[in-house]
Amino acid sequence: MKVRGPAGAGGKADVRDVGVPGLPATSGRHARVGSLLALSAATAALLTGCGIRSTEVPTNFGPAPSRVHCSLSEPNVSTQATRGLPVQVFLLCGSQLVAVDRTVRVTDGTADSARRVLVAQGLLDELEATPSAAEKEAGYTTDVRGAMAVSGPHPGDPDETLRLSTPPNDLTSYALAQIVCTFSDSTAAEGDGSVILGGPGTEPLRRYECTDEVRTRPGSNEPPSTEITDN
Repeated sequence: MKVRGPAGAGGKADVRDVGVPGLPATSGRHARVGSLLALSAATAALLTGCGIRSTEVPTNFGPAPSRVHCSLSEPNVSTQATRGLPVQVFLLCGSQLVAVDRTVRVTDGTADSARRVLVAQGLLDELEATPSAAEKEAGYTTDVRGAMAVSGPHPGDPDETLRLSTPPNDLTSYALAQIVCTFSDSTAAEGDGSVILGGPGTEPLRRYECTDEVRTRPGSNEPPSTEITDN
């Protein structure tokens, strides 16, 4: 360090370095820096000895990312091995509707009216089936349950009517969205993609549509529908 001595002949104080014991006078500043470094090293060693690892990187990275990816790495082997009409059904994944490949059996030469019902029944059976192991791993589920049946129109119904053994109003919003979007994307629907659904009783028929909002948020948005009044 530097100290000020008594004034000399010229009237100026005599400033000189006073060394740290054991070190040359000119290395006092370096000695202080070295002491600080040594102290830091000692502190780090102490923390390590206590099981605490020092770091300058923040450790709060937030929650772990979800493993649900809604993407199948391989085609469904059981679907490939089954001969039938290629179709798609909408399953739930990540609270959205996602299309997966399936097949349904329809006898060649079946009349259009009967074919519509057969396709609808096949689609409904696929929606009710437990997802494959690969689909479960990818996060797919279904809310369609109960071994429902599909029948054609009652007398006085529009020709394209599909009647479910469970009234549509009794279905959960997820299940109704799955059924409507699956039917609307198949030959069970009308040319414009809408679907006329009813129950087994005398409740009014309704024409349903599958929209982007229903596909992305089926739990919050039920398929829009209008009542059929001319049956």
